[in-house]
Amino acid sequence: MKTFRIKMQKINKPIRLMLMLLLLAVAARASEKNRLLVLTDIGGDPDDQMSMVRLMTYANHFDIEGLVATPHGSGHEVSPKYLQSIVANYGKVRDNLELHEPGYPTAAYLQERISQGLPLDGMQGVGKGKDSPGSELLIRAADRKDERPLWVTVWGGPNVLAQALWKVRATRSPKELAKFVSKLRVYAISDQDDSGPWIRKEFPELFYIVTPGINAGGGFHHATWIGIGGDKFHGRFDGADFSLVTNEWLDKNIRSKGPLGAVYPRWEFMMEGDTPAFFYLINNGLSNPEHPDWGGWGGRYELYTPRKEKWFLEPETRPIWTNVQDEVLGNDGEWHTTNHATIWRWRSAYQNDFAARMDWTIKPYKEANHPPVPKLDHPKEITARQGERVNLSAVSSTDPDGDALSYEWFCYGEAGTRAMSNASTGKVLDIENFDQPKASFIVKTSRVMPPGTGTIHIILAVTDHGTPRLTRYQRVIVNVVE
Repeated sequence: MKTFRIKMQKINKPIRLMLMLLLLAVAARASEKNRLLVLTDIGGDPDDQMSMVRLMTYANHFDIEGLVATPHGSGHEVSPKYLQSIVANYGKVRDNLELHEPGYPTAAYLQERISQGLPLDGMQGVGKGKDSPGSELLIRAADRKDERPLWVTVWGGPNVLAQALWKVRATRSPKELAKFVSKLRVYAISDQDDSGPWIRKEFPELFYIVTPGINAGGGFHHATWIGIGGDKFHGRFDGADFSLVTNEWLDKNIRSKGPLGAVYPRWEFMMEGDTPAFFYLINNGLSNPEHPDWGGWGGRYELYTPRKEKWFLEPETRPIWTNVQDEVLGNDGEWHTTNHATIWRWRSAYQNDFAARMDWTIKPYKEANHPPVPKLDHPKEITARQGERVNLSAVSSTDPDGDALSYEWFCYGEAGTRAMSNASTGKVLDIENFDQPKASFIVKTSRVMPPGTGTIHIILAVTDHGTPRLTRYQRVIVNVVE
C-alpha cells in the first residue's frame, strides 16, 4: 500500500482553506466525544445485554476503545460471545444509523476491541501473573497519546481495572503511575466484589463515581443507578412513570425494531441497571463529565467520604463521587427527595430518545424523528448581582425535521452553590415566561449564608413535536456576585 502525503503549500489557496476547515471540524468533533472503555459482566443478568444494545445506538457519541467481558455468576464465567453477537447485529443496522447521525464506528472496528478478563472473582484476579487481554487493552488505551481522559465504565466487578493499576504500579515509577491514574475516570455500578474498595483505597487520587456496597444487606436499594428503572425492584421508589420501563413498552418500542432490537432481552428484575454509566457521557447538552455534581441522565453525585453502611465491604477511606439527593415533582403529583430522582427525573426524555434511535436502525431519514438543536443567544456563563434581571433567550433554536418546539427554562437548584429553595411553592426560582423562547428572572436576596453569592444553574430543555418527542438541553450558569 502506498502512502500519499500532500504538501499544503502546493495546493491553491481556496482548496487549502477548505482542507484546513475540514481538519478543524474533524478535530472539533473528536474533542466533543468522550473516550470510553466498558467492563461488563455480560452473560449473567440480562440487563448487561440490554444496556449494550442501547450503547450501540449511541456509539457515535463516544470513541469506544474497549468492550471487555468480566466474570459473572457463581462460576465466574467470562462470556465475550454476547458482546460479539450484539456487535454483529449492530453491524446489520450501522449504515442505517449513519443516515440519521454521523460518526457511527463500523462493526469490524468494535469487534477488534472486544476483549475479556480472567474467570476469577474480585482480588483473586489481581496480582503477579494475573494479566488478562482486557487489562492489557486498558493499559494500552490509557497510554495512548490523547489529551482526553479515558472513561472506564464498570458494569460488574472491576478487577480488570484493578489488575491494570496493580501492574502499572509494579512496573513504573511513582511519577509515571500518577500520570496513568490521572488519565482515568471511573463510573462504577456499585460494588460486586472486593476489587472496587481495594482500588479506591490503594489509588486515592483516582476519579471514581460509585454508590459503595454490594446487594447483600441492601446496597443496591440505596444506589443512585437504580433510578433508571428499579421502581419495583431494589429501589422500590415512587414518583417516576413506571409504564416507560415495562417489558410491554420495551416490546413495542425496542424489541420489535430490526436485528438490534431482536437481541434486546426481556428483563427479569429491572431494565438496564448499567446504562447510567454511559448516560453520563452522552453529548445531549446537559451533563459535564468533569462535574458529577451538575447532574444529567446518568444521575448527580457529590464528592465526600461516606460513612460506613452495613452493605459496604469495608469503610471508605477517601472522598469519592457518590449519592446525593434531588427534590423532584413526581408523576404522582408529589414531591420526592431522593438520590434515585437524580436519574428518573429525565425518564421520559431518555426513553423517547432510545425509541427514536431504534427507529433509526430500520427507517429512512424522512420517516424518523431527530433531536432538536437548542441554541442560546447569549453566553453560557453570566455574571449578575442581587436585584438584577437576567434575560434568557434561545430564539435561534432549530429542529432538523421542521417540527414545532416547546421550551422549558428551570432552575436546577441542587446543582448550583447558591441556596435558594422556596418551601411555600416548591420552586427554587420563579422564571417569567419559563415556557417561551425568551424568559427572565430577577436575582432576589437570599436569606442564607453566604449572603446571596454563588452559582445558579438554569437548564433549557427544548422538546420537539415529532414522534416520539425528543429533548435536548443547554445549561446556563449565573454567577451571583456582591
